[in-house]
Amino acid sequence: MANPTARNPAPPVSQEEQRPRPASANSARLSLGDFELTVFSDGNYLLDGGAFFGVVPKPLWEKKMKPDDFNRLHVGLNSVLIRTGKHTVLVETGIGNKLSEKLTRIYQPQAKLPGNLEAAGVAPDEIDIVINTHLHFDHCGWNTIRRGDSLLPAFPRARYYVQAGEWRHGSLQHERDRISYMSDNYDPLIASGQMQLLHGDQEIVPGVSVKVYPGHTRNMQAVMIKSGSRRACYISDLIPTTAHLDLNWVMAFDLFPLETIESRKRFYEHAIPERWLVIFTHDPQTPWAYVERDGSGRLLASSAAATL
Repeated sequence: MANPTARNPAPPVSQEEQRPRPASANSARLSLGDFELTVFSDGNYLLDGGAFFGVVPKPLWEKKMKPDDFNRLHVGLNSVLIRTGKHTVLVETGIGNKLSEKLTRIYQPQAKLPGNLEAAGVAPDEIDIVINTHLHFDHCGWNTIRRGDSLLPAFPRARYYVQAGEWRHGSLQHERDRISYMSDNYDPLIASGQMQLLHGDQEIVPGVSVKVYPGHTRNMQAVMIKSGSRRACYISDLIPTTAHLDLNWVMAFDLFPLETIESRKRFYEHAIPERWLVIFTHDPQTPWAYVERDGSGRLLASSAAATL
C-alpha cells in the first residue's frame, strides 16, 4: 500500500457531497464537483450466499448479510446515472426482464430500473451513453428490450461501451460461465454498430473514463468519474458490496480470484488516500461510501452511505 503522504491529500468533502438526497423511493442523489450522480435500483434478486462469499466461512459472512432459509441473499442491482452538464451517462442496466422462466424462478428479479428512471423524470432517449462494466446478465439486462420478435435498444440514442475482450469471452460460451452471458443483451447492439468495443483503459467523455481491473472476469472495467478535485468510481464486481471490502473476501463467481486480490490492492492504493467515492453494484442498502482504514488497518465503509 502506498504511503498516503506521498500524494497531495484530497480536499475535504463538502457537506453537499457527504449528504445523499433521495431522488425517489428507489434512488439516491448527490453532487460530485460539477457532476450530479444518481443511483437507480433495478430491485433485488436472489443469490446463493456461499457463492457470493466464496471461501469465506458462513459464520463470518452471515454477520454482514443474513441469508434466508435456503441460504440465499437479497442482492442489490445498482445503476448510476451521471449528468456531466453535456452528457447523460448510465452505468449498468441491471438484470432486465428477458430471463428464461427457469432463471426467473431461481433469481426472482424485480425489473424495476425503467420504472425508477421514469419516476425520476429520466426518459430513455435522454441517455446518450451506456457503459457496461462487463456482460454478465445482471449488469446489462436492460441494454435491450423485446418487442414482438425483435430486440431493440432500450436507450435508442445511446452509444454503448464494453471491453472487446469481455465480449469475445462471452461469445465462447465456456462451460464455466456461459450461464452468465445472454447474447440478446448485447449482440444486437454490436450488429447495429450501437455498441463500441474498447481495448483497455479509455476516456469515454471528459470526466468519465474506464479502467480495467481483472479478477471477476479478465476484462471487467470500472468506471472512473472526476469533476474538479472530486473523484468517484463504480467499481462493479471487483468489490460488489461493502461486505466485500476485505482483500480476501472474494466471490466464488470470480474467474481469477488471485487477480481480484491484486486488483483490489491497486484500487485501494489510490481510492483510500485520495478519498474516492466508491459505488457498489450489488449492495442492497449502501450504494456508495468512502473506504477508510481504522486504527488496526481494517477496511471500513463510511460517510456518504445511503439507504435505498
